[in-house]
Amino acid sequence: MPIRGLLFDFDGLIIDTETASRAGWEWLYRQHGHELPLDFWATLIGTIGAEFDPLAHLEELVGRPLLPEELDAARAHEMSLIEAEELRPGIAGYLEESERLGLKRAIVSSSTRRWIDTHLERLERAVGWDAIVTADYDAERAKPRPGLYLEALDLLGIAGGEAIAFEDSPNGVAAAKAAGIRCVAVPNGMTADLGLDQADLVLGSLAEVPLAQLLDRFG
Repeated sequence: MPIRGLLFDFDGLIIDTETASRAGWEWLYRQHGHELPLDFWATLIGTIGAEFDPLAHLEELVGRPLLPEELDAARAHEMSLIEAEELRPGIAGYLEESERLGLKRAIVSSSTRRWIDTHLERLERAVGWDAIVTADYDAERAKPRPGLYLEALDLLGIAGGEAIAFEDSPNGVAAAKAAGIRCVAVPNGMTADLGLDQADLVLGSLAEVPLAQLLDRFG
């Protein structure tokens, strides 16, 4: 069955917001003399509604609610790191080659549409997507559930066997596989050690394998 569509996660895959977000929370914790527990943080990656709440956890450690100005400072620090991020290696090449080949392209993310649109516009990549599917704060839609991917397949008019998903986290890989889509994992510095064995292929970056070679492998 030929590949007709590519489905991309956003945070940590198209741009590495994951590492920057963790760094922002680490900064806030250290401002109050504590360390962010990375094993708890890992449960948040690629999903929403996880049990670990870093703010509630830090406030428990500090023994009081954090002040609005403390949260504003931490958010400003985090956003300064995120806004410095560019497309991850190989992403631009895959987007350009997929357009040349006439493949359909979608973003499938547990984040919000507003968040993704903001960064796509910043990166001058807002045009060219056939679908953008987001959870928009709805934990019942978020990965690792397959619903977002199934919705994207429906919007693109293709079957799971005609698509390849690109993910950076275990939650994302699980969602793609549950939707019947073959998945390429491209971990970032935050997710490289989380275990991505469920993926069909794990790459250090998309720059390692040209899209044509990947299509030959999966098509």
